[in-house]
Amino acid sequence: MLRRAALCLACCAAFLGAAPPPVTVCAAISLTDALEAIAREYEAGGGGPVRFNFAGSNTLARQLANGAPADLFISADDEQMNVAVLAHVIDESTRVPLLTNRLAIATRRGGPSIAGGRDLTQPAIRRIAIGDPEAVPAGVYARRYLESLHVWETVRQRIVPVANVRAALAALTNGSVEASIVYQSDTVGVDVQAFIVTGSGAPDIVYPAALVRSSQNREAAQRFLTFLRGPQAARIFAAYKFTPLSAR
Repeated sequence: MLRRAALCLACCAAFLGAAPPPVTVCAAISLTDALEAIAREYEAGGGGPVRFNFAGSNTLARQLANGAPADLFISADDEQMNVAVLAHVIDESTRVPLLTNRLAIATRRGGPSIAGGRDLTQPAIRRIAIGDPEAVPAGVYARRYLESLHVWETVRQRIVPVANVRAALAALTNGSVEASIVYQSDTVGVDVQAFIVTGSGAPDIVYPAALVRSSQNREAAQRFLTFLRGPQAARIFAAYKFTPLSAR
């Protein structure tokens, strides 16, 4: 009876031209610009509405574990996706590696020149903003990179831990710090100078995506995830310096 009533309501909504419910996506804040651009193209093509909850991946994983409603989770690392998996809020069968990214060491124009992580030890750099190295993926990646160069202990007292990469970049642009470690994608369209971390010491940065178990809009969420792995989204991701993994 309840199923029949729900079907009737859905048919009535369709007949009356009611808008479909939006797909709710919890996504790492570093994806803000790219995902908003992709959602505009998706909606313009008739894909349906999408709304976002952007924050640090650790914050999002905690929100989901506490019952926050969502349809899709995109994390900036596997560790925070695993937190959500262990909390039994993720449908692990839908989990896919979506993107890669690179770290960037950013300074203001005219500020100290950076040609590698070891340059963060110079006296002119007194404060370095990074995501909380105990929890925020970008901060975890940054710490591992600096540890691989054996400079973490040297710069540790200069570290200013913040909630996410956007906060780290804001601390740089407003003059609170002399350098910040963010993602390459965060520097797109921002007037900073940036050293992009590559080579053997570069961390392997992967953004996984998966549907949320409690999703009330599962089919639409799966369609959007499929779109995110397709060529139209890949073009936009690439413009923001992400590397799509759908071709692997």
